Amino acid sequence: MTATIEKPAVSTDRRIVYRSSGMPTQDGAGVKLTRLVGTPKLPDLDPILMLDTFRSDNPNDYVAGFPEHPHRGFETVSYMIKGSIAHLDNHGGKGIVTDGGVQWMTAGRGVAHSEMPAQTNGQLFGFQLWLNLPAREKMRDPWYADIPASDIPQIDLGGGNSAKLIVGEWNGVKGAGPDRAIAPFFADVTLAANGSIDVPIPVGHNGFIYVFEGDARVGTETVRTGQLGVLSSGDRLHIEADGQGARFLVIAGKPLREPIAKYGPFVMNTQDEIRRAIQDYQSGTF
Repeated sequence: MTATIEKPAVSTDRRIVYRSSGMPTQDGAGVKLTRLVGTPKLPDLDPILMLDTFRSDNPNDYVAGFPEHPHRGFETVSYMIKGSIAHLDNHGGKGIVTDGGVQWMTAGRGVAHSEMPAQTNGQLFGFQLWLNLPAREKMRDPWYADIPASDIPQIDLGGGNSAKLIVGEWNGVKGAGPDRAIAPFFADVTLAANGSIDVPIPVGHNGFIYVFEGDARVGTETVRTGQLGVLSSGDRLHIEADGQGARFLVIAGKPLREPIAKYGPFVMNTQDEIRRAIQDYQSGTF
């Protein structure tokens, strides 16, 4: 009897399949920002619905903030590199996070909240990420948490390389964010000059990197400062920096593969559900 010898699985490297510098826009009460995901060219990246970045030393660009507004059917994750953001919602959620902190809000069946940014030493720099909820959870109870910078694990990757792990797992370390059906991965990575690392995005996840300092190479492609690079499928993500080093976000999630119906602050699965969300908000049942 001849034994069957199985060939080892072939590793496939993730690569950059799309690059973008995003789209300048305004939201809230005139806050100036750049929309990186949620644009006409990149409407979403299942289960990632939107990513905005706001960065300014001019208070007039954001001082009016985001007065009370509704959400239903998804989650918001606000990450402040520099500055603070205050949150208040109609379910009793209240808090403020400063430099390096995160606010995580699950809108679920409905939340009305306000978000008011402020500078630290004349600087404001942050991100807001929208993550979709599966159909079975879109009407779940709302939830809110502040995650201060001190609660976010910082992983030493050797050679001057490091990562702040907001949610997900890396080298046996679990991020500070909650467990979710989409198994989100969100890390803020710093590479030293000529540094390189492998980032453990789960196989099957959709994801991207966003570079905000230096340049980062993925395979033969370079993602430069201010650019978002959408990743191909694969089971290995290897990223390198040049002689200046680099800092970037890596964000990914398990695709839901469900219909998406959007209308402003509501993200559901059907247009009928969107109409119901509008009616519920107008009738005060949020």
